[in-house]
Amino acid sequence: MNPLDLVFLGDIILDLPEPDHWLGGVAPVTRAADLAIAHLEVPHTRRGEELEGDVPAPGADPAHLAGLARAGIGMVSLAGNHIADRGAIGIADTIAELDRLCIAHAGAGANLAAALKPAMVERDGRRIALLSYNCVGPEIAWATDTKAGCAYVHVLPDDGGPSRPQANLMVAEPASVAAMQAIIRAAAAEADIVLVALHKGITHRPAQLAPYERPVAQAAIDAGAHAILGHHAHIARGIEIHRGRPIFHGLGNGVVVTHALSPAQDHPARAAWVERRKQMFGFEPDPAYTVAPFHPEAVNGMIGRLRIKPDGTLETSFLPMWSAPPGRPEVAQVDRAPDIAAYIAAIGRQAGLPPLRLSWQDRWVQVNLAVAHRARRIARKSVRRSADRSPTS
Repeated sequence: MNPLDLVFLGDIILDLPEPDHWLGGVAPVTRAADLAIAHLEVPHTRRGEELEGDVPAPGADPAHLAGLARAGIGMVSLAGNHIADRGAIGIADTIAELDRLCIAHAGAGANLAAALKPAMVERDGRRIALLSYNCVGPEIAWATDTKAGCAYVHVLPDDGGPSRPQANLMVAEPASVAAMQAIIRAAAAEADIVLVALHKGITHRPAQLAPYERPVAQAAIDAGAHAILGHHAHIARGIEIHRGRPIFHGLGNGVVVTHALSPAQDHPARAAWVERRKQMFGFEPDPAYTVAPFHPEAVNGMIGRLRIKPDGTLETSFLPMWSAPPGRPEVAQVDRAPDIAAYIAAIGRQAGLPPLRLSWQDRWVQVNLAVAHRARRIARKSVRRSADRSPTS
């Protein structure tokens, strides 16, 4: 049995034509991995009605999803604050195209049961499960027994109002966390490796973690997750090791190219948000980044990696990534990579995460797990299960 390399990208928004160009700076890495996973932020549809309750994202061209397949991305999480922005039709169109492309997906569906169903793929005789949860609202995007939407963990804001992305979200509802843990345990009984994607955090603010983030992520590890894939903040966060397993608190932007956040807007809600965001988060986007107008520090990114060794132990690392104007991410070259690695380490310390020892191996920054609990060996349960089970993709 060979080592198994899983790589992780943060948010993906492919509003613009030529998706292969925008993905091209990271595609050599995602294609080389045994499995590449990303978070699909917006619906890919030309239909549906605009959902009110958040700043609505436009539907992206469904044809752009083929770029993900060509880049070797085999699995995506869907539970986020924008996946329902074009209603049930938008979710259905997105899922239909992902299915056609054989890209496995988790986190959204025609009802809550579908949204909670783990995506499963098989690589080198090992079954990998992905679960996906939205921790930031808005509640109108959540799936119910009878309504399309996304899976979620209910996090309570300090004002007593509904869960919503720009609220001051504080504490996760215990019953909601317990429900997430039960689903993780069930997935762990069927899979060799369980990954949990959490759409969480405070957008556009360097380093800071909301009070609920570490407890929810740690609860997922405690229930059996092998890695936590965080996204939503559109800026990188630190890395934590809990019980020998990595929590990527925020992978930052994966490939986010869109005109929906640019200053010149013909959509009233999006135009208002462009101005309000400056006041809320205190930054002016770099005018060179016309299709990725985020916090200036958001150019510092990463591709996360979890390597499962033949004996079942885990190795965590990340590849420094940089966004070049006007917003195309690429693997950081030797002149930038050390500074980006130092930035990732620094924001973890600033957020109060336990210190980590980092070292270089080729282009990858190794996260030393020696101070953490030894990772649980992953039994080759797939060998003992019937060999005729076919992979999802």
